Amino acid sequence: MVAPLHVREGALSGAADAPGAGEDAGQVDLFGAPPPIGAPPVGAPPKSVTAKPAPRKPRGVLPAPATPELDALAAKLPAAVHLGTSTWSFPGWRDIVYGDDYSSAKLSRDGLAAYGAHPLLRSVSIDRSFYAPLSIAEYARYAQQVPDHFRFIVKAPASVTDAVLRGERGAPAGENPAFLNAQIAIDEFVRPCIGGLGAKAGALVFQFSPLPDAMIVEPALFIDRLATFLNALPPLEGDACYAVELRDATMLTPRFIRALRDAKVRYCVGIHARMPETWRQAKALALLDENAAGPLVVRWSLHSGFRYEQAKAKYEPFDKLVDEDPDTRRALAELAARYVFAGQPVVIAVNNKAEGSAPLTCFELAREIALACAQERGE
Repeated sequence: MVAPLHVREGALSGAADAPGAGEDAGQVDLFGAPPPIGAPPVGAPPKSVTAKPAPRKPRGVLPAPATPELDALAAKLPAAVHLGTSTWSFPGWRDIVYGDDYSSAKLSRDGLAAYGAHPLLRSVSIDRSFYAPLSIAEYARYAQQVPDHFRFIVKAPASVTDAVLRGERGAPAGENPAFLNAQIAIDEFVRPCIGGLGAKAGALVFQFSPLPDAMIVEPALFIDRLATFLNALPPLEGDACYAVELRDATMLTPRFIRALRDAKVRYCVGIHARMPETWRQAKALALLDENAAGPLVVRWSLHSGFRYEQAKAKYEPFDKLVDEDPDTRRALAELAARYVFAGQPVVIAVNNKAEGSAPLTCFELAREIALACAQERGE
């Protein structure tokens, strides 16, 4: 079976796992060479030059210390709310998430523990699983680095969610024979993911790439096929849930929502230029949850009006907010507060390309959610 090739949407968590990849090739000399010593005066004791060794950096990744303000905000945020970012391997997050300069490869391999130590970052999206399946050992290594309250959002491999095979630049290159193959999804995604992450698994997201025109013109055929796929997946325990994210707004229909409801699968609110505004997607959630609410799953991927490449070029190195979107923050906060008070967990993953810096967006979103929850309580 040939898995689809995709153009990467952003830096991938764990994309460079090879030992030593991307690390500094050399090390600063521990001892400086002594300067030349001239002939000393007769009877004078010989001069000695002692150079102190250069300080070594710790082998691991240091977390950036949280400010008292962020600690206080974390105390106000309900425990059911899990905010996080799409991957964690960004050197530009120094003094925001990390306490020193580290390469992307170093952060990819060793940065998750420091990331998980931040009081407001209680989730992260594992995106590298979209490009190739991960082993149970790889998932287990991630789980070992974070505290018990942490929840992962994990993207299913594109080998089962993309209807077409992709060429080098992402152009369609033929039908994908593994598309919506439930057994492949179970063997290469569900079992290793749940087996490795255990209780720290949050949302297993099937993000469907833009569908071919033939499927768009007959949405019922795709939805019926999707329903068969979802109903073949094994049930999940605890906080874990399945979720479906679309890249085609025309598929967001009552028929689609009914298919998710019947399969007990969540709709992932996808904030992306190809999808409707947040409030319109919230209406679809209301239909899904007309009988009983389930977990809220959100992926805020891209600022409206941008392509990924444009946003990346404008926002790198992702160390500040550039294009703030208070309307989306407010809409998500109100949505999150409603689900918290319905007794449901909330997991939200934010991309750097949403506003310029994913962790800074999470901090602002946390403030909005804490305020919305206080208003729900009548405070």
